[in-house]
Amino acid sequence: MTQTPNIPPLIESDEREYRDSGVPSTVAIAGHPLHPLIVTFPIAFLTAPVLTDAAYWFTKDLFWAKASYWLILGGIITGIIAAITGMSDFLKINRVRQHSAGWIHMTGNVIALLLTAVNLFLRWGDTTGAIIPAGLTISLIVASTLGVTGWFGAELIYRHKVAVIGYGPNDRP
Repeated sequence: MTQTPNIPPLIESDEREYRDSGVPSTVAIAGHPLHPLIVTFPIAFLTAPVLTDAAYWFTKDLFWAKASYWLILGGIITGIIAAITGMSDFLKINRVRQHSAGWIHMTGNVIALLLTAVNLFLRWGDTTGAIIPAGLTISLIVASTLGVTGWFGAELIYRHKVAVIGYGPNDRP
Protein backbone atom coordinates (compact mmCIF):
# COMPACT_ATOMS: atom_id res chain seq x y z
CA MET A 1 0.00 0.00 0.00
CA THR A 2 1.43 3.40 -1.01
CA GLN A 3 1.37 6.32 1.34
CA THR A 4 1.10 8.83 -1.50
CA PRO A 5 -2.07 9.39 -3.56
CA ASN A 6 -2.23 7.68 -6.93
CA ILE A 7 -4.94 8.90 -9.31
CA PRO A 8 -3.66 8.28 -12.85
CA PRO A 9 -3.35 10.27 -15.07
CA LEU A 10 -3.74 13.24 -12.69
CA ILE A 11 -1.42 12.04 -9.95
CA GLU A 12 0.92 9.14 -10.63
CA SER A 13 2.78 7.97 -7.56
CA ASP A 14 5.44 5.38 -7.15
CA GLU A 15 6.82 5.05 -3.64
CA ARG A 16 10.31 4.18 -4.98
CA GLU A 17 10.45 7.36 -7.03
CA TYR A 18 8.94 9.42 -4.24
CA ARG A 19 11.75 8.35 -1.92
CA ASP A 20 14.74 8.48 -4.30
CA SER A 21 17.04 11.51 -4.32
CA GLY A 22 15.86 12.73 -7.73
CA VAL A 23 17.46 13.69 -11.00
CA PRO A 24 19.06 17.10 -11.65
CA SER A 25 17.96 19.48 -14.38
CA THR A 26 19.89 19.58 -17.63
CA VAL A 27 19.94 23.40 -17.51
CA ALA A 28 21.35 24.51 -14.16
CA ILE A 29 23.90 26.84 -12.62
CA ALA A 30 25.84 25.33 -9.71
CA GLY A 31 23.20 22.61 -9.51
CA HIS A 32 20.32 25.11 -9.29
CA PRO A 33 17.75 24.37 -12.04
CA LEU A 34 16.89 27.39 -14.19
CA HIS A 35 13.47 26.34 -15.51
CA PRO A 36 11.58 26.61 -12.18
CA LEU A 37 13.17 30.03 -11.65
CA ILE A 38 12.48 31.38 -15.13
CA VAL A 39 8.83 30.24 -15.32
CA THR A 40 7.86 32.77 -12.66
CA PHE A 41 8.18 35.54 -15.24
CA PRO A 42 5.85 34.20 -17.97
CA ILE A 43 3.40 33.02 -15.32
CA ALA A 44 3.20 36.53 -13.87
CA PHE A 45 3.15 38.24 -17.26
CA LEU A 46 0.52 35.91 -18.76
CA THR A 47 -1.89 35.71 -15.84
CA ALA A 48 -2.00 39.49 -15.26
CA PRO A 49 -3.69 40.36 -18.62
CA VAL A 50 -6.93 38.83 -17.33
CA LEU A 51 -6.98 41.64 -14.76
CA THR A 52 -5.75 44.41 -17.06
CA ASP A 53 -8.17 43.36 -19.84
CA ALA A 54 -11.03 43.41 -17.32
CA ALA A 55 -9.86 46.80 -16.03
CA TYR A 56 -9.93 48.15 -19.59
CA TRP A 57 -13.38 46.64 -20.17
CA PHE A 58 -14.80 48.39 -17.10
CA THR A 59 -12.92 51.72 -17.33
CA LYS A 60 -12.12 52.11 -21.05
CA ASP A 61 -8.84 53.62 -19.86
CA LEU A 62 -6.18 53.17 -22.57
CA PHE A 63 -3.55 52.56 -19.86
CA TRP A 64 -5.02 49.10 -19.16
CA ALA A 65 -5.05 48.14 -22.84
CA LYS A 66 -1.40 49.13 -23.19
CA ALA A 67 -0.55 47.29 -19.96
CA SER A 68 -2.15 44.12 -21.37
CA TYR A 69 -0.19 44.47 -24.60
CA TRP A 70 3.15 44.86 -22.83
CA LEU A 71 2.40 42.05 -20.37
CA ILE A 72 1.57 39.73 -23.26
CA LEU A 73 4.71 40.72 -25.15
CA GLY A 74 6.85 40.19 -22.04
CA GLY A 75 5.07 36.90 -21.40
CA ILE A 76 5.76 35.50 -24.84
CA ILE A 77 9.45 36.50 -24.72
CA THR A 78 10.05 35.05 -21.26
CA GLY A 79 7.79 32.10 -22.09
CA ILE A 80 9.99 31.16 -25.02
CA ILE A 81 13.06 31.28 -22.77
CA ALA A 82 11.29 29.13 -20.17
CA ALA A 83 10.18 26.75 -22.92
CA ILE A 84 13.75 26.25 -24.12
CA THR A 85 14.98 25.33 -20.64
CA GLY A 86 11.94 23.11 -20.00
CA MET A 87 12.20 21.38 -23.38
CA SER A 88 15.82 20.51 -22.62
CA ASP A 89 14.71 18.63 -19.50
CA PHE A 90 11.76 17.09 -21.37
CA LEU A 91 14.01 15.73 -24.12
CA LYS A 92 17.02 14.72 -22.01
CA ILE A 93 15.41 13.32 -18.84
CA ASN A 94 13.51 10.13 -19.61
CA ARG A 95 11.68 10.30 -16.30
CA VAL A 96 9.84 13.43 -17.47
CA ARG A 97 8.48 11.71 -20.58
CA GLN A 98 7.53 8.59 -18.60
CA HIS A 99 4.84 10.49 -16.68
CA SER A 100 1.60 12.00 -17.90
CA ALA A 101 2.53 15.07 -15.82
CA GLY A 102 5.46 15.73 -18.17
CA TRP A 103 3.30 15.48 -21.27
CA ILE A 104 0.46 17.57 -19.85
CA HIS A 105 2.91 20.21 -18.61
CA MET A 106 4.71 20.45 -21.95
CA THR A 107 1.62 20.28 -24.20
CA GLY A 108 -0.35 22.77 -22.13
CA ASN A 109 2.50 25.26 -22.07
CA VAL A 110 2.98 25.01 -25.85
CA ILE A 111 -0.76 25.65 -26.27
CA ALA A 112 -0.55 28.62 -23.87
CA LEU A 113 2.34 30.12 -25.87
CA LEU A 114 0.52 29.61 -29.18
CA LEU A 115 -2.62 31.26 -27.81
CA THR A 116 -0.48 34.08 -26.45
CA ALA A 117 1.00 34.61 -29.92
CA VAL A 118 -2.54 34.84 -31.33
CA ASN A 119 -3.47 37.29 -28.56
CA LEU A 120 -0.44 39.43 -29.35
CA PHE A 121 -1.16 39.32 -33.09
CA LEU A 122 -4.77 40.45 -32.54
CA ARG A 123 -3.57 43.44 -30.52
CA TRP A 124 -0.65 44.38 -32.80
CA GLY A 125 -1.23 47.93 -34.05
CA ASP A 126 -4.54 48.27 -32.15
CA THR A 127 -4.17 47.57 -28.43
CA THR A 128 -7.88 48.17 -27.70
CA GLY A 129 -9.66 46.63 -30.70
CA ALA A 130 -9.21 42.98 -29.77
CA ILE A 131 -9.71 43.08 -26.02
CA ILE A 132 -13.47 42.51 -25.92
CA PRO A 133 -14.33 39.67 -26.26
CA ALA A 134 -11.46 37.81 -28.01
CA GLY A 135 -8.49 39.20 -26.08
CA LEU A 136 -10.09 38.80 -22.67
CA THR A 137 -11.25 35.28 -23.55
CA ILE A 138 -7.78 34.23 -24.73
CA SER A 139 -6.18 35.83 -21.65
CA LEU A 140 -8.56 33.87 -19.41
CA ILE A 141 -7.85 30.59 -21.24
CA VAL A 142 -4.09 31.16 -21.07
CA ALA A 143 -4.18 32.01 -17.35
CA SER A 144 -6.32 28.93 -16.63
CA THR A 145 -4.05 26.72 -18.72
CA LEU A 146 -1.01 27.98 -16.83
CA GLY A 147 -2.73 27.11 -13.55
CA VAL A 148 -3.13 23.52 -14.73
CA THR A 149 0.35 23.22 -16.24
CA GLY A 150 1.88 24.79 -13.15
CA TRP A 151 0.26 22.06 -11.04
CA PHE A 152 1.77 19.37 -13.25
CA GLY A 153 5.17 21.10 -13.25
CA ALA A 154 5.07 20.94 -9.46
CA GLU A 155 4.14 17.25 -9.71
CA LEU A 156 7.32 16.68 -11.72
CA ILE A 157 9.47 18.45 -9.15
CA TYR A 158 7.93 17.42 -5.85
CA ARG A 159 6.45 14.00 -6.57
CA HIS A 160 8.71 12.69 -9.35
CA LYS A 161 11.91 14.43 -8.18
CA VAL A 162 12.82 16.03 -11.51
CA ALA A 163 15.11 19.10 -11.52
CA VAL A 164 16.33 18.61 -7.98
CA ILE A 165 19.82 18.06 -6.67
CA GLY A 166 20.14 14.31 -6.47
CA TYR A 167 21.70 11.17 -7.84
CA GLY A 168 18.59 9.25 -8.85
CA PRO A 169 18.20 7.47 -12.17
CA ASN A 170 17.27 9.36 -15.35
CA ASP A 171 14.46 6.80 -15.78
CA ARG A 172 11.83 5.82 -13.24
CA PRO A 173 13.39 3.78 -10.44
